[in-house]
Amino acid sequence: MRTRLLALFCRPAFLLAVVAFLAALLVQSGELGSSDTMHRLQAAHSFWTTEPAVFPNEYPEFGLHGRGGKLYGWYGIGQSLLLLPFDVAGSFIERLPVFSAYSGNDPSVRNIVVTYCTNILLSVLTALVCFRLLRWFEFTVNQAIAGVLALLFCTTHLHYTQNMMENNYIMLLTLTGLAFQYEWLRTGSRRALLIGSGALGLNLLTRLTTGMDLMAVGVFLLLVSYSTGVRGRALLERAISYLRVAAPVYAGFILLDRIYQFYRFGSFFNTYISVFGRERRMLDPSLPANYPFENPFHVGFFGALFTPEKSVFLFDPLLLLTLLVSILLWRRFRPEIKAYVAAFVLLLLAYICFYARYTVWSGDFAWGDRYVSTTAELVAFISVPLLLRHGAQVGRFVRAVGMTLVVAGVVIQLASVAFWVPLEIYQMETLGHPTFVIALRFKNIAALALGKMQAWSLTNYAMKWDEWDYVHITTWNFLPFVLKQAGAAPAWLVKILTAAWLASFATLVAVLEVIRRKARDRQFDEISRTTAASE
Repeated sequence: MRTRLLALFCRPAFLLAVVAFLAALLVQSGELGSSDTMHRLQAAHSFWTTEPAVFPNEYPEFGLHGRGGKLYGWYGIGQSLLLLPFDVAGSFIERLPVFSAYSGNDPSVRNIVVTYCTNILLSVLTALVCFRLLRWFEFTVNQAIAGVLALLFCTTHLHYTQNMMENNYIMLLTLTGLAFQYEWLRTGSRRALLIGSGALGLNLLTRLTTGMDLMAVGVFLLLVSYSTGVRGRALLERAISYLRVAAPVYAGFILLDRIYQFYRFGSFFNTYISVFGRERRMLDPSLPANYPFENPFHVGFFGALFTPEKSVFLFDPLLLLTLLVSILLWRRFRPEIKAYVAAFVLLLLAYICFYARYTVWSGDFAWGDRYVSTTAELVAFISVPLLLRHGAQVGRFVRAVGMTLVVAGVVIQLASVAFWVPLEIYQMETLGHPTFVIALRFKNIAALALGKMQAWSLTNYAMKWDEWDYVHITTWNFLPFVLKQAGAAPAWLVKILTAAWLASFATLVAVLEVIRRKARDRQFDEISRTTAASE
């Protein structure tokens, strides 16, 4: 028994799950991190309580009039369903007598429960699914571990682990759909195809544009099949087998989305975007007829690529490494890697093009361009296992460039969770545009660390905002520090949480060191061979 437990604790998947758990635990602030998510949580709350999905005082800033003149949110139901069980649990925990003296303060007990439970769950599951996918791509255990760590710490995935928009949920479902549908392609398992189709279908409830993710996975499967010699009648038969399982699943989720749309707005055939545009034009007749897609295409397209405030290459620098490695080593890539890079680079361009004309193409209050960040992560993280696989073939200079981009990715993502995300957005209202957001974030970090925020006038920009905003942007954005700065929680509790936070950080460093040593000594490969032999 002891030997089996030791073997379990030494397995790479288990260690990666622990790393994902601890990383998500450490970066939580207790706040949802976005007004969008607050509204989605309120929608979830309305499913099981008498509270409305949208409060009347929120209109017209938020909400649309639907059936019976009631106000509804303009989002899909997907994230609200994800939050629902944790909202129920958090609401009951918040009512316990022990929290009676804290009631009414921010971050609320309910929000703390929701953020910790949801973000940790998404982080752990994403790490496991990512590892599974990379192993199906026949990367070594060490290479697959490096890929998972790159996703967790070198891409905007870390930021959205703290700021709970839909991004990481979409990432998990897209990765799951890809991994299990590729398993079906390799093994013929109908169960794997059903799971993968369910994940991609569930994504449609979160954001309808994830239909592009569904198509990208289909293109990936088609390219892999074609490049491995499956053509003509054999390819047609494989496509029919795929559609027999996947099409009914997708149709079911589309039907659920349409039912929810009819429940809110009385139509099976429109989207909230059309309702949003019509109602906004009624409130402001000066808006153009094509609102909210009135933005010039070139502004959104080149903005997502090159502006210092939103460029995907700045916020996810590993994108550059993927492009570099692909250009240099394309002929050496395995068929599935060529298919993956081609399909998801096309998906990234598709998202950029789709949102280029949107009125807030940049994602507004977000770290980077949140509409394309998830796809950017999918393209970016694969660069690290590819560099490890082909490192001997690219030369020392390219390896050095790769390591530089990896370090840059880690530093940028760690900086992204240091402060509440609106800080630089508030500051830019005074500083103007364009502003190099990442450089400004590093300046803010240095200012707080050195006690220079007032001396450098970095807090002056936020003085007109409410007290809670000011509390949030003048402390590190982690729960113990936020609670201490807010001053509502008992001092003894803050001290306990701070000690627990520091202990979790030390544990994360220790687990990463265990992984590093085992990877260096190639112990994971030995464990993998032993496990395979026993099975």
